[in-house]
Amino acid sequence: MRVALVALIALAAAPLGAQTMPRFAIKRIEAPQEAGAILLPVAAPSDPKTPPESWGLLVGDFPDGSHMEQRIVRNVTAPAIFPVLPKPGTATGAAVVVAPGGAFKSLSIDQEGFDVARKLADRGIAAFVLKYRLNPTPVDDNEHLAAVGRVFAETIARGTRPQLKEPRATEDALAALALVRRDAARFGVDPARVGMIGFSAGAQTVLNAALEGKGAARPAFIGFIYGPMDPVTVPADAPPMFAAIAFDDPLFGRGAMGAVDSWRKAGVRTEFHGYERGDHGFGAGKPGTTSVGVIDAFRLWLATDGWLAPRAR
Repeated sequence: MRVALVALIALAAAPLGAQTMPRFAIKRIEAPQEAGAILLPVAAPSDPKTPPESWGLLVGDFPDGSHMEQRIVRNVTAPAIFPVLPKPGTATGAAVVVAPGGAFKSLSIDQEGFDVARKLADRGIAAFVLKYRLNPTPVDDNEHLAAVGRVFAETIARGTRPQLKEPRATEDALAALALVRRDAARFGVDPARVGMIGFSAGAQTVLNAALEGKGAARPAFIGFIYGPMDPVTVPADAPPMFAAIAFDDPLFGRGAMGAVDSWRKAGVRTEFHGYERGDHGFGAGKPGTTSVGVIDAFRLWLATDGWLAPRAR
């Protein structure tokens, strides 16, 4: 994706100059029949007014003539995971549940989901894209685009962080971990080496799973990628953290790195990568910046921390 999804939505909600600003729209698409999708065992939604799940293609046209397209999904009420497994003979036995972001209003299912999962699988790590439940949004795509745009445009203009949450996302994250561990033999993974990586709202979801999960229900390790950096109370048995953010991130990159500091002060193993450039939403890496190395850095951290080899029982 050429620039961060959040920045695109913010721009879409602002008055557009015909010659100087990009233009964006959402084109409704049919929900894909992803191979191997597994529904999570959670309670069905009780509110009959919840809009139906919808998939869209976020389309952008830029003044220089370039074009981009990315799938998003919103109004998720039936959470699921999508396995993306290594080729035979390449698996390390480690597994990662991948949580895309989208302000708990949509999921950047490709850039922060399947693109990341494929890169992990190429490196011998079983990946499971998490489609978690979201806050309801307007059925009309243009209304949705404008509403989300206003939230982030105001956030960037005022320098305040959005207070966004969806407790069901944390429930879904913990349910996904439990399912992967339960069926570890089926997926060819070690149940003791199942962690998570998340981006933006997905990073917040991963953080919450680490903080609210109890004992073995927690992820074994976490990747916290451009998530909210507010300080948190970290239990002594919290999982190790790999964190990464771009310092030009207008949402979370320009202040103190409180969440990372909290992990360190609690004495929990922590690795932090701060990129000079990358904006918010670089996913597996924004071309032309050093953030393109984030997945390789995450894999190297897993390897040096011992997660890509069988653990002592």
